[in-house]
Amino acid sequence: MHHEVLITVYITNYNYGRYIRAAIESVLHQTLQDFEIIIIDDGSTDDSREIIEEFNGHPQIKVIFQQNKGLNVTNNIALRVARGKYIMRLDADDYLDQNALLVMSNLLEQDEALGLVFPDYYLVDAEGNIDSIHRRHDFDKDVSLLDQAAHGACTMIRVDFLKELGGYNEDYSCQDGYELWVKFSAKHRVKNVNTPLFYYRQHGNNLTKNENRILSTRANINKDYIRKSGERYNTLAIIPIRDANAANNQLALTRIGTQTALEMKIEAALQAENIAQVVVTSPDPNINRWIQEKYPNQVLFIDRPKEQARLNVGLVGTVNHILDNPKVKSIDPAAIVILSIEFPFIRAETLDDGINTMFLFNSDSLISVRPDTSLFYQHHGHGMKPILNLDKFTKLEREALYKYTGGVSVTRKEAFVRNQQFITGKVGHIIIDQHAAHGIFSEYDLEVARLLAQLPTAQVAKTKSSNQ
Repeated sequence: MHHEVLITVYITNYNYGRYIRAAIESVLHQTLQDFEIIIIDDGSTDDSREIIEEFNGHPQIKVIFQQNKGLNVTNNIALRVARGKYIMRLDADDYLDQNALLVMSNLLEQDEALGLVFPDYYLVDAEGNIDSIHRRHDFDKDVSLLDQAAHGACTMIRVDFLKELGGYNEDYSCQDGYELWVKFSAKHRVKNVNTPLFYYRQHGNNLTKNENRILSTRANINKDYIRKSGERYNTLAIIPIRDANAANNQLALTRIGTQTALEMKIEAALQAENIAQVVVTSPDPNINRWIQEKYPNQVLFIDRPKEQARLNVGLVGTVNHILDNPKVKSIDPAAIVILSIEFPFIRAETLDDGINTMFLFNSDSLISVRPDTSLFYQHHGHGMKPILNLDKFTKLEREALYKYTGGVSVTRKEAFVRNQQFITGKVGHIIIDQHAAHGIFSEYDLEVARLLAQLPTAQVAKTKSSNQ
């Protein structure tokens, strides 16, 4: 396939008149000049058009004005028009380091099997002041689990490979980078440049602020990929409850909103597409009676040996005991998911996404997490000391910490049986939203949960996205 230029950079713009000049000029001033720029304006109503028109006669620039087609349609329009061997999107509010095109295209030129390259980047504010650096691991040495996608913008992609994979999927309105990552990393090598090569602007109206929309889009992308692969991952869900004196036993039948905590948990598990059998296990006969009355045919109650239900005993014995049950043996689960009663707001889609993500990225087990940028200290006898040298960095230069929360842990059955450990081998993750991450460990948490249960879900999403 003949390509007339080495690189196509396309700049997508919607009402970023105050930033677009900097984006265009950052490409024009590159040390490597073998490129074309396609500027696609998606129906802007500010002064963007006038600024773009100033560049219209430039020999390396092509301008397309269109009406509100959205990101992935725009990506495909750029792909159809592109004359480059490599293609890269630049958002109109971001801008490039002057060596960005040179460094990334060099890597692709040196290795024909490499499909996609993406750099580290600077996070800057509306004025262009650097807040921090976003660093990724070294893909040659340190990365074997590909469940952290590249940023959608400023990722340089081999055009022939992208066309072969059918371009961008227009079913998704956001998260183009993630969809591309899933299908690309399954087929081709991907690589990170451990140097910051673009400036990613964070300001009030970035799409990234809407966490819920992004997380649910990602979950849908994962689901579609698993569905297309034709695989079915029968999963066993276990809800473990201790004996009558334990806090989680008392929580089980406590009402939160219109349902008890245990009902909320069971309903989510029953609605999940991947879950073939829900098991509640406890030494408490009251829980057994409650299950027989409420869910006689849908939920399997398995008596939990008392010694397995003590506070200081892990779950391995309980899980082995359940796997020995003839009814469980008959479904021969591919995976096991443990659901903690303390997190009542986990939804069915999240459970499915955890299972799909584990199989999609080929990890042995998976946990639900939230990113946490807090500073953590330990007391060393002489006073407080920050852990992990966290004091050395500005807030966002720190390695992201992830807090295990939400009470979802998934493991392949074979990995559990082999290692006799629940979280084992290569451990993947899903990020859950703040609502799902609310845990009940005190009276205060319970009061908050009751207030949250009264909010319509749309409103929970709204408060969350505006508070990001």
